[in-house]
Amino acid sequence: MRTRFVRYLLAVLAVAGLAACSGTPSPGSTGSATQAPSSSAPSSSSATPSASAATGAGNAELSITLIETPEAPPQTFTLVCTDGTPAAESNHPSAAEACTSIKNSPAILSPAPPRTDQACTMQYGGPATAKVTGAVDGKEVTAAFSRTDGCQIALWDAAKSVLGSDGGL
Repeated sequence: MRTRFVRYLLAVLAVAGLAACSGTPSPGSTGSATQAPSSSAPSSSSATPSASAATGAGNAELSITLIETPEAPPQTFTLVCTDGTPAAESNHPSAAEACTSIKNSPAILSPAPPRTDQACTMQYGGPATAKVTGAVDGKEVTAAFSRTDGCQIALWDAAKSVLGSDGGL
């Protein structure tokens, strides 16, 4: 009798564990299945980067600070885009690609606040960090990026053309 109870209990725990790892919110929760940063600064938008994100006007005025390694000096870029095209005052290393990315998916610079129930792989993508401040399509942007875990790496990869680096990979 006791063995049967233990087997039943293990089965229930296994199902509960799988449900918790599925990434699907439980009924009544407000979470979503998108990845969210754990070190992003608050942003004015709660949009998350996704393939279904609406395109924007492609207007941006951004300052990007990139630190590839703790020993390297920070690199600072200015990115100014008008209708998805870089302006002359941009000194970004891949301004045309960055402006196109912003026009196609302006939400890449406005990640959602961190979720407490989000599971992220514990892989380390390197010491690179980046901070982006300014405005995209008239909305204030303040975002921080790193490569400290799988969720952060995914956000970095989505925004890498704007950040000016692939994170040292």
